[in-house]
Amino acid sequence: MARMVPYAAAFDAFVCFRESPQRRAALTSAVGSPERYMLFGLDELAARGVRVRHNLERAAGAPAWARLADNGLNRIERRRGGYGGDFYSVLPSLRRLNAADVVFSTVDTVGLPLVLLRRAGLVRKPLVYVSIGLPERLAKLRGAGAARRYAEALRRVSSIVAYSEHEAGLLREVVGGDGPPVSFIPFGVDIEAFRSAPETATDIDVVSIGADPHRDFPLLLRIAARQSAVRFLIVGGAVGVRDLGLLPANVQVEVDIPLSEVRDRLARARVVALPVRANSYSGATTVLLQAMAMAKPVVVSRTPAIASGYGLAGGENCVLVEPGDENAFEQALLGVLADDAHAAAIGAGARHLVETELSWTHYVDAIHAALAAAVARH
Repeated sequence: MARMVPYAAAFDAFVCFRESPQRRAALTSAVGSPERYMLFGLDELAARGVRVRHNLERAAGAPAWARLADNGLNRIERRRGGYGGDFYSVLPSLRRLNAADVVFSTVDTVGLPLVLLRRAGLVRKPLVYVSIGLPERLAKLRGAGAARRYAEALRRVSSIVAYSEHEAGLLREVVGGDGPPVSFIPFGVDIEAFRSAPETATDIDVVSIGADPHRDFPLLLRIAARQSAVRFLIVGGAVGVRDLGLLPANVQVEVDIPLSEVRDRLARARVVALPVRANSYSGATTVLLQAMAMAKPVVVSRTPAIASGYGLAGGENCVLVEPGDENAFEQALLGVLADDAHAAAIGAGARHLVETELSWTHYVDAIHAALAAAVARH
């Protein structure tokens, strides 16, 4: 993992994660292992002097009463045109989080319940809310009343963080000029855990990795069907892979592999392909940065999430293609595969960018500053 630097300012932070087997496995893995990357800087914040607790400390998961309350609250939210979320994951932690100086919500599925509970007076400490697709969730609210209620609730948080300049702009419109500050913080990558591996043979032509619903794997399969001499590997989540149907003979698929194996698959790739459907927040950012840190040439869809703010320059540190442009994506892949010198130059530019601007240390420093500012304002 990235080098941890102690910080003088100390405060108590309560971190809220989404409940998942992968997150539980990360919490039980050794500090410094690649899996800890899924904890949004938990270890590095502690090394900076932050006293950190989190909502998954209960080994047995949520108690039965929290599950019942979750069902009831989500039914009420749906009837009122709302969105809801994982109330069961945060309700048992109310006493502990209200004993902290600041609450850090890492994802919308726990963030929206926290926002609604704060509106109800049950979350009393400043809340730093990380948005990963919040505008698209707000677009699903039914009725002007629900939209006003959620906007009013969001104005009660201490600050909002987005990993996309575009998403941050959309959220500023939601909370208004008198609302909490909305900051764009570029996501980061551990440049020590993810670096080039020249000892690993590049025996797969095209590797594509991702589990979010905006990955355009069907586009990649159509390209693979036309390019039978090119070897493809797709690594995804169980749901997304199950929906792919019959695969061309030159396509291999893997499901839900651990992060250490993700690193191995990236190392084996001649080129990393990240086709993404048009959306407001997803740009395959995590895998993009991991592949760039490993000095891999990446062909990626130019969604608003990565079009600005990340320093990406097509042909210099990656190859950018408009979302849904199948012919352009195919030609970009073939062009990189046909020119090893150009591929190596793109990979070198990618590594330089993440080292200087998009490291995990840069990311955690920004998150630490956001949490400290929330404590100071409170």
